[in-house]
Order: sequence, then C-alpha cells, then structure tokens
Amino acid sequence: MGREYTLQEAISLAIKAEKDSMDFYRRAASVAKNERAKKVLELLANEEVAHLKAFFAHYKGAEFGDLNSYMNSPVDTKNPTYMKLEKAIAEDMVEQKVLELALIEERECIGQYTQLAQGVVDPSVKAVFERVVKETQGHYDLIESEYAHIMGMVHESDQDTFVRE
Repeated sequence: MGREYTLQEAISLAIKAEKDSMDFYRRAASVAKNERAKKVLELLANEEVAHLKAFFAHYKGAEFGDLNSYMNSPVDTKNPTYMKLEKAIAEDMVEQKVLELALIEERECIGQYTQLAQGVVDPSVKAVFERVVKETQGHYDLIESEYAHIMGMVHESDQDTFVRE
C-alpha cells in the first residue's frame, strides 16, 4: 500500500530533489576538464534550475524561503550522491566517473518517482511525480549519450553506419 502524498508534499520532494541535482551538476561542471562534458553538465544544472523554478511557482509552503535564497543556499553535503562526487573529485576523478555517478543518480530518481507515482491517488499529485520521471529520463538519455561519446562508443546518430545487414 503506497503512501498518499498531498500536492504540497509532492512538490516539496521535487524541489529538494531538483536542488540536490542542480548542486551536483554545478559542482561536477566546475571540475570537468573535458569542455564538451562541462557544457553538458552546465546544461543539466540549468535545466534543474528551470525545473526548480517551475515547482517553486506551485509551492505554497514556507520551508524553503524565497526561490533565490533557496537556490543559493548551501549544498546538502550529506546527500549520498554529492558525497560520492566529492570523494571522486578528491581522487582526481575524470568525467567518465562523474557521468557514471550521474547515470546512477538519475536511474534511482526515475525508479523512486515512478514508485511514488504508482501509490498516489490524487491525479494532480500523480502528475507532479510523472513530470519528474519524464524530465529525469531526458537527463538520463543526455548523460548516456555523453558517456558513450567520452568512452569512444558508437553514438546513436552513427549507428546506421556501423550496423551490418
């Protein structure tokens, strides 16, 4: 039996998740050495900002304060994914590892929000979770494509050239 979330609880969860993702991508971009990977990470951070703003516009609570203050608030350094990122940076991690962490995080987010959406009865609350799932899947696809590029794998746009008949 799933837990029923109010719309405000669902939006609060989404706001927190988007802020954590924004902080992760900003930090990862700040240490990326590969310019293309850096641009992808910056793009993802900016998309998280847009998602955060969209969710914030529908949030009626006061726990986060105003949007700008919240966006500029300190990073949640106890966030497990952020902690892994910092550990990897300390070990002089390359973009490959940053993207691997991002793929794991996005996949976990998709699973978590998919599961939450299945247990929600209120259609407007369900829509909040489904929106997060859709947006996160787009991020996963972008990261996966960049990972393939960094690893020298065949890019999806080149697959027809390399597929044998």
